[in-house]
Amino acid sequence: MRSTRFCVVNLGCKVNRVESDTIAAALMAQGGVAVDEEDAELVVVNTCTVTGEADKKARKAVRHALKSAPKADVVVTGCAVAINAEAYKALDERVSVVQRAELLASLSDGRIADLMRLGEGFRTRVSVKVQDGCNRACTYCIVHVARGRSASVPARDVLAECERYLMRGVKELVLAGIDLGSYCDGDFKLENLVETLLELIDKNTPPGGQPARIRASSLEPDSVSQGFIDLMAKSGGRLCRHLHLPLQAGSTKVLREMARPYTADDFCGLVDSMYGAVPDLSLSTDIICGFPGESEEEFAETLDIARRCRFSKIHVFPYSMRIGTPAAARRDQVPPEVKAARAARLRSLADELRAEDLARRAGSVELALVEGATALTESYHEISAPTGCAPGSLVPVIL
Repeated sequence: MRSTRFCVVNLGCKVNRVESDTIAAALMAQGGVAVDEEDAELVVVNTCTVTGEADKKARKAVRHALKSAPKADVVVTGCAVAINAEAYKALDERVSVVQRAELLASLSDGRIADLMRLGEGFRTRVSVKVQDGCNRACTYCIVHVARGRSASVPARDVLAECERYLMRGVKELVLAGIDLGSYCDGDFKLENLVETLLELIDKNTPPGGQPARIRASSLEPDSVSQGFIDLMAKSGGRLCRHLHLPLQAGSTKVLREMARPYTADDFCGLVDSMYGAVPDLSLSTDIICGFPGESEEEFAETLDIARRCRFSKIHVFPYSMRIGTPAAARRDQVPPEVKAARAARLRSLADELRAEDLARRAGSVELALVEGATALTESYHEISAPTGCAPGSLVPVIL
């Protein structure tokens, strides 16, 4: 592949973001220069296929690359390619389809962490991929097919990568995975990995220096262990007291039809126990509106649970049919206008709950990671960056 001037287009989840950053850093290592898409000789599109809408966005991104960079080679990789490579090959003769594992293996030289320099196209919060794949089979999702069975990165490799970031001054490490809570390296579970990382941070923090912090990107409700909760409670914010905990629906009937392995009461019980252990916890979540067969009463249950759980942020997803999943084959699809109306109501509630969460924190002090003009607090609120603070620094702010 030519890599003189390149552009990496990322779609999808945090794990995709890590993989896209890895591709970009490896191309730089080969002498490549990151440019805007229209100036590129090579465009890499890292696709997502979690929903029908994501699939449409992936095809649109490839067509956009072909149009905006008319002389560029276009490489398409990621989850959509894993499901239907032929559809992307057929788009244009300039399109090359490369499976994700093959592409990453061909580019990796073991020094990626050293090449991800702050302020050179990479975020000040660095995500570390520690797990891939999924052993679940939610009826609306095809990711378990696209990414395969759950697999964990050996702890020694995770620790070595994180130490290289810490030595370069990174102040927030985000642990990412498709099903992060399933992390397992022998007897080494997620909480063991976090505890060892905290020790590694201590080792790499100079006397009087501000230690880096760790953020878990997302945990499935049934994989949140008591050990992880206890670690969050006693870490004093070094393991961020924020967690993304996907609900998906507040109706036990809908959860069962989604093949989610918990009830609405199970979810609320977990949230109650987490708030009991970590009173200032910030919880964000994902919720799907208009899953096939969802009634107005069942949607109302979702609204009620969202209020009870006091989510600080809700990612709202109107249900999008993904061909090849059980949910897409159902005949009781919710009309588009109903899905749209429910999504609007949920977004309105989400805005209300986010404002309430921020108001509860008024006057409190949190560490915020400066990312330029903005900074991200421990509780995952974006605020204006304090004057004179360098990107990548972790500074106390009054909310």
